[in-house]
Amino acid sequence: MEASEVSDSPERVLGSLKAMITVLESEIKALKAAIDDHIDQHPVLCKNKQLLLTIKGGGDVVARERVYLFAAKSFAHAKQVAAYLGLIPRLNESGVFKGRTTLSRLEPSRVRAKLDLAALAASTHNDEIKAQRNRLIKAGKTKMQALCAAMRK
Repeated sequence: MEASEVSDSPERVLGSLKAMITVLESEIKALKAAIDDHIDQHPVLCKNKQLLLTIKGGGDVVARERVYLFAAKSFAHAKQVAAYLGLIPRLNESGVFKGRTTLSRLEPSRVRAKLDLAALAASTHNDEIKAQRNRLIKAGKTKMQALCAAMRK
């Protein structure tokens, strides 16, 4: 939209773009409402969403995503969830780099993006996560490693 405004596009094009954006925004709102209605109609999904909403730093978007994940996949342990989401360390050695680890990043990227932002918000607003982050940084971990620990938690 911004590019068309800067490039002196005809008013007809700008009007069409604005109309399409309005339609898409209303469709997104309707889909979110339909997803929430579906979750509310199933007691287990509703209970899981309510539990996820009690976590400081997460919100409706993260709760919806995790409710879907837990309903679609069956995990026996939290470690299985962390592995599925790509939040486990993976040895990354090459040439002179020895003993270096990174995250496996084998997860669905849309879930990872939401978890990144939720962990960042939690490390600011959630006292338990904030204490964990400070403890890890004092122990010599990088800020990114502390953030990844918050995502796993």
